[in-house]
Amino acid sequence: MNNSDYKILLVDDEEDILDFVGYNLRKEGYNVFTANNGNEAIAKAREITPHLIILDVMMPELDGIETCEAIREIPTMEDTVIAFLTARNEDYSQIAGFDAGGDDYITKPIKPKVLVSRVKALLKRSSVVNSQNNIEDTTGIIVDKERYIVINNGEELNLPKKEFELLTLLHSKPEIVFTREEIYSKIWGQEIIVGDRTIDVHIRKLREKLGDQYIKTVKGVGYKFML
Repeated sequence: MNNSDYKILLVDDEEDILDFVGYNLRKEGYNVFTANNGNEAIAKAREITPHLIILDVMMPELDGIETCEAIREIPTMEDTVIAFLTARNEDYSQIAGFDAGGDDYITKPIKPKVLVSRVKALLKRSSVVNSQNNIEDTTGIIVDKERYIVINNGEELNLPKKEFELLTLLHSKPEIVFTREEIYSKIWGQEIIVGDRTIDVHIRKLREKLGDQYIKTVKGVGYKFML
């Protein structure tokens, strides 16, 4: 895809931030849309189905975490990448952001070249691809990539995008250990800088939904899916 094919939604209650970020992304050829608050962002997201949402955390009425949670409830937003925009001095929990369905965070102030690089990395990040449409094993877990759902012993689960991709990756090679570096590279992309606990948070959420027995931690190395 060309830059002009991508739709980016910027959400911030500060006009100067919208102007700064919007200007630098439009200069790269992206289609940029803006919203001044959470409610406006939800409505705009429904309207345009953006590829990327850059979402300020500290906003009045509906903050970024609440807005992210609401957007993730929209069926068409499963593939949309959401990056939180945070100031260095804000009391912001990365775990809360990831739990809400966020994919990454960008700290402001940020230099234009760094901003553009981060956006390119977010948009270029590829989904985990497997040649099979479905993967089934003796655990009773089915990963249905066509419908983007997981079936666990007959129960249908709709996982957030990153949780689904992480499970798909681990499940593609049962009993094989994936290092943390491999997981970061395949799920988040090598160019993206994410917090050290990003994988841990997503693994914890998967265990809560599937059961603790399926994903094993190999201390100091990574994770593997158990049959």
